[in-house]
Amino acid sequence: MTEEKTETALSSDAAEVRRQKLALLREQIGDVYPAHFHRTTTTAELAEKYAELEPDTEAGETVTVAGRIYSSRNSGMFMDLRDASGKIQIFSHKDTTPEEARNLLPMIDLGDIIGVTGPVRRTKRGELTINAETITMLTKTLLPMPEKYHGVTDIEVRYRKRHLDILTNDESKLRFQQRSKIVSGIRRFMESDGFMEVETPMLQSVYGGASADPFKTHHNTLKQDMYLRIAPELFLKRTLVSGLADKIFEINRNFRNEGVSTRHNPEFTMMECYWAYADYEDMMDLVERLFGDLAMRIHGSTEFTFGDKEISFKGPFKRVPMPDAVKEATGIDFLSIKTDEEARAAAKAAGFAVEKDWTWGECLAFIFEEKVEGTLIQPSHVTHFPKDISPFAKEVPGEPRLVERFETYCNAWEIGNAFSELNDPEEQRKRMVEQLEQAHARGEKDKQLDDEFLDAIDQGMPPAGGLGIGVDRLIMLLTNAPSIRDVILFPARRAKAD
Repeated sequence: MTEEKTETALSSDAAEVRRQKLALLREQIGDVYPAHFHRTTTTAELAEKYAELEPDTEAGETVTVAGRIYSSRNSGMFMDLRDASGKIQIFSHKDTTPEEARNLLPMIDLGDIIGVTGPVRRTKRGELTINAETITMLTKTLLPMPEKYHGVTDIEVRYRKRHLDILTNDESKLRFQQRSKIVSGIRRFMESDGFMEVETPMLQSVYGGASADPFKTHHNTLKQDMYLRIAPELFLKRTLVSGLADKIFEINRNFRNEGVSTRHNPEFTMMECYWAYADYEDMMDLVERLFGDLAMRIHGSTEFTFGDKEISFKGPFKRVPMPDAVKEATGIDFLSIKTDEEARAAAKAAGFAVEKDWTWGECLAFIFEEKVEGTLIQPSHVTHFPKDISPFAKEVPGEPRLVERFETYCNAWEIGNAFSELNDPEEQRKRMVEQLEQAHARGEKDKQLDDEFLDAIDQGMPPAGGLGIGVDRLIMLLTNAPSIRDVILFPARRAKAD
């Protein structure tokens, strides 16, 4: 019999035993899943309150706690109870625990959720303990817990059954607690910096704001196809036009019908913001202050470890124009190259395989990705992107082929993307039409021109800096997670075969 079949058989037997215990409990105590039970404290509160309690000492307080049983010794005389905040030992003995409560002990399995009332003490061995006076069955579990010392080792099971992963893996539990702290920290930082939080539609009749394949659905009442948003950009800019606030932001879920990898998930979280009367240099400063603040919240320092690397979020970050970075890495001086044909020829001469119709800017960006991106370990702002691939950014004065855009990299990953936002309505329409024509040429027949956005821009949008930050990747860095699936509670998974 294979290991998998053996495990299945054992699990099936164990589950049947639990169902038998459940039936007996229903006969003995009636409601095994009571609706009402009120604890008076958490395990973490007890640990803090009695941190100085000496060994072999009574605390003089009776408390009520509730949680899941993670270990049991001496036929249930000693049990470890855990709630979301920590654990405490439960002691049940004939000298301190009434018979009615002791009779429950043989029915309690690992993973069951119980409530316990009793006095607090610290044992001679220094273990904070509650002497059980009453025990209440709150939830009888029908499936056994994963093996105590190894937890859930199958990585696919960890992602598909995240509840088991967190139940048995303190590292995963901490990581998702830190995720909550980071997202909350972003919101608090932005609000304290004067930004107003807004909400924009996830269901859109015209998708835009980025180049990506959308998820498509159908609205029955409106009788029209719609799309899950790939970016909130165009709605946020319309909000900026409205004058609702000069500084706006949204922590949003986006959906891109593309590949899955250790750094990509079809559903992901971004923080996107716009700041009237600011530019891309103001957004660089914003990124540095935000990243430093988050590192301090999680690590108490702007320096932290990711894998085998020491990362510093202490500003200012390195700033380098993309043409300069490529010239330093390859010797190719793109600023001296005048035409698309010359750019392709220079790239091919240097050994790069470029497409026959690529523009000057596409060649520059491709070589940057191939030769420079992987070297950017410490946080760095790469500035002056080609206009060919940046339809929403303002031109660099004196160099119309480049725009005031930067991307923030760390650990060779793109974490943030920002512009001095284009607000010339005629130039914006021209670029969006060109982008639409290119999309149709690539076969993206659903792509449409967002006339409502262009109408709003005609109304006048103030000059502004705009910024988008990949929240999941930022959390990966701050929590030392090797895969994006480690920081998303329920990542996209292929459906299980029948």
